[in-house]
Amino acid sequence: MGALDYFSNFCTVTSTSTRNRRKPMQTVEIKVKMDCDGCERRVKNAVKSMKGVKTVDVNRKQHRVTVSGYVEPNKVLKRVKSTGKRAEFWPYIPYNLVSYPYVNQAYDKRAPAGFVKNVVQAVSAPNATDEQITYLFSDDNPNACSIM
Repeated sequence: MGALDYFSNFCTVTSTSTRNRRKPMQTVEIKVKMDCDGCERRVKNAVKSMKGVKTVDVNRKQHRVTVSGYVEPNKVLKRVKSTGKRAEFWPYIPYNLVSYPYVNQAYDKRAPAGFVKNVVQAVSAPNATDEQITYLFSDDNPNACSIM
């Protein structure tokens, strides 16, 4: 069947168009400045009318819009900005996922409770020297110093 498959590739017409390709299911989180019910409704209706959107969750207290569906993140951001609101991708990550939450520029007073800014310095490097030194005296290390 190998030869038959080889020759069948020449006979079939493959579509390389990106229109026929289905977008992957994604969850897009956007930070949007919303003050009232009207703002919330305007943003929700603008995003809900997009093709491929499955769910729209608006949290006005955190200024957060979560969109799930077969959509492109940049198109969702552009649609939210078209409502006249200031919008950006969600810049925060949960506090417990960060090794050093009080690193310069990671702690943000405007961040919702339990979140810090997602910056490179807040996540520890795997080869950090202070981590290696601490590991020398750790109980998890079987070759740790036994003098203590």
